[in-house]
Amino acid sequence: MTVYDNGNDLEQHLPAFLTQAYEPGYEVIVVDESSTDDTDDVLKLMKQQYPHLYTTFLPKPDIHITRKRLAFTIGVKASKNEWIIFSDINSFPQDDNWLQTIGSNIGNGSDIMLARYKKNKLQMSLFEDLEAVSNYIVKGERQRADGHKGTHMRKLRGKYDFIVVKADKAHELLKLFDQPVGFGRLLSLRMSILFRNLF
Repeated sequence: MTVYDNGNDLEQHLPAFLTQAYEPGYEVIVVDESSTDDTDDVLKLMKQQYPHLYTTFLPKPDIHITRKRLAFTIGVKASKNEWIIFSDINSFPQDDNWLQTIGSNIGNGSDIMLARYKKNKLQMSLFEDLEAVSNYIVKGERQRADGHKGTHMRKLRGKYDFIVVKADKAHELLKLFDQPVGFGRLLSLRMSILFRNLF
């Protein structure tokens, strides 16, 4: 996940990611986009308590660089596992079996999964490859300049809270982020998603 001035959110929600009951083990990577609040202090304290928490930061780059995509790219490069989950600090696991539930549903010919909570139940949609999911990602990630912020994230990303992808496909996935989407294409994306959900 990437964060910017999310010190309070990290204190409240990051432990839900860090206390998962998952036997194979896992790591949580947080990329701080040069926060100006106490985010760095919160992360330092949590790293002392949770050895599987890895943190890094994104220096303030040139204004023309897409910061969110760059921050996620740094996180992907830091990861060591076969699967990666893109998440947001305000879309957090609602129980300590969240990771186990996702882990038992990935694979079997699918490279990617979109997951979301609906009425406190985790719903998962599997896709064979990036081409099959590209409409969802392009529609959901469009114009996400201010990053993931609670309900605002839901409106911009579409109806999913987590993206689960094979690590070797993650960089290709990131190319779908922040693509410009005009009205005509947006309408086309909505229709294709509607038809896929109907059938």
